[in-house]
Amino acid sequence: MNTVSVTFGSRGSALARWQTDWAITQLKKAWPDLDCRSKTFTTAGDRTLDKPLPEIGGKGLFIAELENALRSGEIDIAVHSLKDLPVENAIGLTLGAIGEREDAHDVLIARDDWTLATLPHGARLGTCSLRRTAQALAIRPDLITLPLRGNVDTRLRKALNGDYDAIVLAAAGVSRLGLGEHISEYLPFDIMLPAPGQAALAVQCRADDLASRALLSALDHAPTRAAVTAERAFLQSLGSGCSAPVAAYAVFSPSPDGGEGWGRLTTLIASLDGQRLIRVSGEGSNPMTLGAQLAQQALVQGAEGLLQ
Repeated sequence: MNTVSVTFGSRGSALARWQTDWAITQLKKAWPDLDCRSKTFTTAGDRTLDKPLPEIGGKGLFIAELENALRSGEIDIAVHSLKDLPVENAIGLTLGAIGEREDAHDVLIARDDWTLATLPHGARLGTCSLRRTAQALAIRPDLITLPLRGNVDTRLRKALNGDYDAIVLAAAGVSRLGLGEHISEYLPFDIMLPAPGQAALAVQCRADDLASRALLSALDHAPTRAAVTAERAFLQSLGSGCSAPVAAYAVFSPSPDGGEGWGRLTTLIASLDGQRLIRVSGEGSNPMTLGAQLAQQALVQGAEGLLQ
């Protein structure tokens, strides 16, 4: 192919740069003649670090500048942590690829290698996620949960400096930055179910940019796309934003004959204090249908009251 140039947009954090570099590397493997450039943006979520995300507008604050740059043509491609993307489709944009998912677990990073079970009574747990807070309190109602903002390396430094007794982070982000040595415990899914889309990378472009969409098709991982589609359909069908205490995790296997695959979706909705949990799981071949069906089952069991 003739040399084609594309411009990527990235936030300035180490993790965001890693994610963008990963997408560039994978694209150049598929298209060796591709000329890839990168432009760095500072988002509203990066600038406002003194307040919890739910108070300032949720995770969408990390993507608005990048999406505006896509629409204006300033950049051609943006790479996001999928869990940071609102479930509603962005006007004029599309997910050109969803990369193969990494480990979707959450991890505990704690002083003295404590686990969630062995943390001292009344220990200070750092997280700004209502989902993580609720599930941690369901197991350890004695914990004192405190807000924790900043990039992965900033959060880790706060934990190691003793500002918190422990913090909870996504395993994928810690692993991608080569910081796995600091992990005290991988939290199993029956204790800490992940956010919809956690550990998957979303590669966004303009919906009418057929050239970029063709390039990005080489990065798309169909089983991951099916799994996260089911998770996000569950969240969307609840009418809930990304910051609500909602968790979902799906695994889809492709069909050997090339037809529809088959998947299983496990979900959770919690009260903010973790004292009430609604768990619903099921199987199916259509990710959107499966997510919507489980959402309806959860609502019948009283999820709407918890979401409010």
